Amino acid sequence: MQVIIVGGGIAGLSAALSLHQIGVDCRICESVPQLEPLGLGINLQPNAVRELTALGLGEKLANAGILTAELAFYNKHGQLIWTEPRGTAAGYRWPQISISRGKLQEILLGAVAERLGRHALATGHHLASFEERGDKVVARFADPAGQPAGEAEGDLLIGADGIHSAVRKHFYPGEAAVFDGYLHYRGTVAGDPYLTGRYMVVVGHRTHRAIIYPIVALPDGKVMINWLAYTKIPSGSPPLEAWDTAADKGLAVDRFEGWTYPWLDVQGLIARTERVLQLPNVDRDPIPRWSFSRVTLIGDAAHPMQPVGAQAGSQAVVDGRVLAAALLETGDPVEALVRYQDRRIAAMNDMIIRNRNLGLETVLQMAEERAPNGFANISDVLSQDELESTASSFKRAAGFDLETVNSRQSYVELRPSAG
Repeated sequence: MQVIIVGGGIAGLSAALSLHQIGVDCRICESVPQLEPLGLGINLQPNAVRELTALGLGEKLANAGILTAELAFYNKHGQLIWTEPRGTAAGYRWPQISISRGKLQEILLGAVAERLGRHALATGHHLASFEERGDKVVARFADPAGQPAGEAEGDLLIGADGIHSAVRKHFYPGEAAVFDGYLHYRGTVAGDPYLTGRYMVVVGHRTHRAIIYPIVALPDGKVMINWLAYTKIPSGSPPLEAWDTAADKGLAVDRFEGWTYPWLDVQGLIARTERVLQLPNVDRDPIPRWSFSRVTLIGDAAHPMQPVGAQAGSQAVVDGRVLAAALLETGDPVEALVRYQDRRIAAMNDMIIRNRNLGLETVLQMAEERAPNGFANISDVLSQDELESTASSFKRAAGFDLETVNSRQSYVELRPSAG
């Protein structure tokens, strides 16, 4: 069997490794002429780390990132609302890893080159069109100048080409991204470890919040800190079209004036960041179908979601594993794509909506609405039952509650091949 994977990001690379693990040949076609991994951060939840470990990458990932041990929510006054252990500190058999997205991609790329061969990844290949011919899919590509760049034939085509997916657009041509009116600033900056040095913190409320976590320990004892800051765009402002463009750092700093707490100077982090990026906070509406005969969607192409609850990258990894498992079960590739879709689509469509409603971060908004001026004791504002039920409900929906992750078998129970 030969599979064409459109997109060389986390979804495409991890899917290729999973398919190779079960003996399926893959060719990855990526639009950009050269993959240049960004150094911004990503959180890999234990359910994803478990599957990456089954691919033989767990130790490399753990050594390259920070093993997150705690998640804490604070209101805008810096008062603690809720904290919970994460990863192995919470009893998982696998850690939660906060890591540079660039380093993650580097590890995945290295594994693809080693196991599939460097020929397996073709850059500068933008998907122009595709069609089924009998029991094959034929994909045509264009180079960065728009000139024909050849075609590829396979038994299946996987759209792993992100929120602007050309594969998804083929099936949903009139679809638009959903912009919620919020601007998202982000960056990384070296700094002293805060709290225990293994904390992910979320501060603020729905219209004004920041997510902060370290992604790598530096030789001088400092850590590289990844931060994301959300703020509502003033009424009447036009929707932003540019993605990951340079932001006016001064505006970002001003929007978080006063966010300086004994445990962390949030405004100072932004001010010290050399390069601040911005993008609109967007996702897409859930769709009723991912698989169409010999073509399917994975990752952000299937379920683009707002960056809440550290889910997008982790779920992209799981997609590829579930797809590989389905192909192991049946000799009919079309049936395999249906099985993959049916096992994933309902939960991921639910996750899109949960993330729009803040997911785990719901506790921030509840605290803001009930005690905008702060509180003497969080129990006067939110009960322990409310806090615990919010956390457990989200984890179950996302598939990374402790019992599910620790007790189930890995999706693909095979030893990784060295190529």
